Amino acid sequence: MKNLFFFPLILVWVLFTGCRDDELHSENGDNGASYLYSAYKDTEFDNGSSIIFPNINGQLIVDIELLCRIWGFLKYHHPEVGKGNLNWDYELFRMLPQYLQVKTTEERDSAILDWINKYGAIPVCTTCEDSPPNAYIKPDLSWSENSNMNQVLKAKIREIYQNRHQGNHYYIRMENIGNPRFLNENPYSFYYPDAGFRLLTLFRYWNVIHYFFPNKYLTDKNWDDILPDYISLFISANNRLEFEMATLQLIGEIHDTHASFAGGVAIRESRGSYFAPFRVWFVEGKLVVTDYYNPERMDTSVIKIGDVVTHINGETVESIVENRKKYYPASNEATRLRNMSFDLLRSTQNVINISTSGQVGLSIQLYQSNELNRYDNYKVNSNEKCYKLLDGNIGYVTLATITNEDVPAIKSDLINTKGIIIDIRNYPNTFVPFILGAYFVSHDSPFVKFTIGNANNPGEFTFRDGSIIPFYAATFQGKLIVIVNEITQSQAEFTVMAFRAGINTTVIGSTTAGADGNMSSINLPGGLHTWISGLGVYYPDGTVTQRVGIIPDVWVEPTIEGIRKGRDELLETAISLINEE
Repeated sequence: MKNLFFFPLILVWVLFTGCRDDELHSENGDNGASYLYSAYKDTEFDNGSSIIFPNINGQLIVDIELLCRIWGFLKYHHPEVGKGNLNWDYELFRMLPQYLQVKTTEERDSAILDWINKYGAIPVCTTCEDSPPNAYIKPDLSWSENSNMNQVLKAKIREIYQNRHQGNHYYIRMENIGNPRFLNENPYSFYYPDAGFRLLTLFRYWNVIHYFFPNKYLTDKNWDDILPDYISLFISANNRLEFEMATLQLIGEIHDTHASFAGGVAIRESRGSYFAPFRVWFVEGKLVVTDYYNPERMDTSVIKIGDVVTHINGETVESIVENRKKYYPASNEATRLRNMSFDLLRSTQNVINISTSGQVGLSIQLYQSNELNRYDNYKVNSNEKCYKLLDGNIGYVTLATITNEDVPAIKSDLINTKGIIIDIRNYPNTFVPFILGAYFVSHDSPFVKFTIGNANNPGEFTFRDGSIIPFYAATFQGKLIVIVNEITQSQAEFTVMAFRAGINTTVIGSTTAGADGNMSSINLPGGLHTWISGLGVYYPDGTVTQRVGIIPDVWVEPTIEGIRKGRDELLETAISLINEE
């Protein structure tokens, strides 16, 4: 699993996969007993919403955009929703038919106000607090104040905000470490959800990001401007594939490499199950053959390691990348190309046509996964020790296979080396920022801090103290070189930050994945599933890591010539830096 989604191990968390019994029960905060909420008993639309949309026009999009904002606001603020007395998905379906019939803004506002009043008077909140003055991000109700809603409706929004739900919430809880846990989000595993459930997908996801994504301010587009473009896209999706592609494109708008996508049956089928026998990677901006999954196939192939693929089925690689990139969520371009490279030589057919910089129109046999020793980002040889001594009295450690039991041996066996190279072009096999990081600091060293959300005041994010690398007794006196690249993601990035707190650390390589912090999972209609980076992660001085990644001190990338010669140019640079006087 870790190679697919880079699950962080900062805190163990449970992945909700859509099991109704697990997902639609919650814990009573008073006595720990499990009980059934009233919302769970509402089954009216279990077999479909029966929503039929009129022809899409500009005014309808404006009205639906407003409804999305109000529906999401009420979901996370209204006391009756928070207490679990209402299935808020189904309340949307009850309200929509009338709402779709309104002709004027007056009728629209009246329909919304009647809808809100239907749930009774709002009790006065005696524990609601304003955001602290030093909050990093404060809730923003400007969407309401700047809208063309009437003053009565605006006042109602303010009233609900000032008396919003507090305490245990049916739909949201903050984990102990601070990332959000989205509760009771039914995945409605219809193969092709009807129009109402497709719109619900947009409403649910947009509001999750609006209120609980700590990095919303880092998106390329203002998140407030996203909605209009997607309303018609979701409503008009004509089949399962179009619906999944719309969802995947929406997820890509948050620019988070953690935003993997699961449950996309139609997308998986459209991409195919046949793969080339060789691995390709973007090197120097070109798609380069870097390895054969089964080395014996290389001997009989016209494609050699180091060849540059220029065309796939007659289309340039550059054109393919440009056309497909919106369907590959990623924090930065290096990681997007990393993820795309897995699929570029994938097909529904067992043959693909490619051209290289030296050969045109080559027909390449493709294979099912079980016929190849495929790997995703990096190879792992579990039979090798995670550390060794290189020539010149230099220690080398890979985190791909490290265990807790290895750490004392690393400290003792490599203590007299000139330097240690820690290779994190992988995902750590175990969590070592503190137990190994302590070997490289000379005093207790802060290296990170976080922003966390607030379920009692959705949209608020505040800094909380981060972690400290403890100083025990001994400090390694040689140089520490840490190697990173676009594979270095999540827990791996967190680990680099910890090592960077050392007294003599140099980070070399290239852009890391830019997706740090614990992941939070989200169920979406149609049996779809995705994740977000649930914490904002920063250096102690407030420098952000999301999207930016861990910026190396020395920039080194592989070259095509180096690939052809079988060189590891990053490792060579690390050795050279240790040998420098």
